[in-house]
Amino acid sequence: MTMTAQIGITTSNSLRSLHNATTNSCANCGIAGDVSLKTCKSCMLVRYCNVTCQLNHWAKHKTVCKQRAAELRNMALFKDPPPKEDCPICFLPMRIDLICCVSLPPATISSVPIHDFAKTNAGLSNNDVELCYPCCGNSVCGGCIHSFHGSGTNLKCPFCNSDRGSKTDEEDNVDFMKQVEANDPGAIYVLGSSYYHGNRGVLRDREKAMELWKQAAELGSSRAHFQLGVHFEKGEDWKKAKLHYEVAAMAGHKLARYKLGYIDFLSGKKERASKHLKLASSAGVYRAMNNLLVVDFKQGLISRDEIDSILTAYNNSCAEMRSEARDAYILMKQETLISDLLLSALLR
Repeated sequence: MTMTAQIGITTSNSLRSLHNATTNSCANCGIAGDVSLKTCKSCMLVRYCNVTCQLNHWAKHKTVCKQRAAELRNMALFKDPPPKEDCPICFLPMRIDLICCVSLPPATISSVPIHDFAKTNAGLSNNDVELCYPCCGNSVCGGCIHSFHGSGTNLKCPFCNSDRGSKTDEEDNVDFMKQVEANDPGAIYVLGSSYYHGNRGVLRDREKAMELWKQAAELGSSRAHFQLGVHFEKGEDWKKAKLHYEVAAMAGHKLARYKLGYIDFLSGKKERASKHLKLASSAGVYRAMNNLLVVDFKQGLISRDEIDSILTAYNNSCAEMRSEARDAYILMKQETLISDLLLSALLR
């Protein structure tokens, strides 16, 4: 056992002893209490009979409190993420990355050598891979959207059967506002994105977008937390960016996990960065997997057995997110991207 691990065990034992000694009495005045004692919300170790006792005890308690609070946050941050959200139509995991479907056999990765792995198409990395219906706030993956177009049923909502074909952007936003007023975090996030990019019939308003994203984040939207993290990262407010990325990562947002690895790597915390990258890779994030292979593995920071295990988890995660419909959707997006590039070159 390493010295760091021994110190960690000793510290945890000491904190548990302190907890056992103070849970039945006020940590400041020592008066034994009952259910009316209030637990310190940061460390969950000590209890107080009132706010005055808590303030008076802070000078003695703050070192242990901050240490235990950091310990608890790390435990929450690096535990297994919650199950992925499924598309309500095909029941495959969301959110999906636009994996390059021509690099691997269709809809399967089981036959691919461990040295190879699914690659993200950089040109498609910012494309939407799901559609949120403003009438009811439900989201569908790109594969199902593609199937709807093929079957001719894309003009109706698959959930509430409302006619979407005759709706204007302004009418869509009226529907979104109904969801917003009902405090639906998904609809609030999408409306915020509309204001951020200036689409769906609204003018670009970054301040309004931030306001809506903050509202969605407070209601538990991991996607809103991620976008807030991106915003603060662009402004080089690393503390706020990291805070939002951590909340998103704990909720299962895999790109937020990759971002945390990137931030920790820049700040010299390579061990923490590697933990984040391993979790992101296992969830199917191409950039995280590529970083582990190109940097950590080549520099001997990760063993061959471990990289093989992570590659297997990465490929399996990608396989779970693929289907023939999704492959067809990605192929269509690739063809559109190539056509746009050719048209742009001709117009120069």
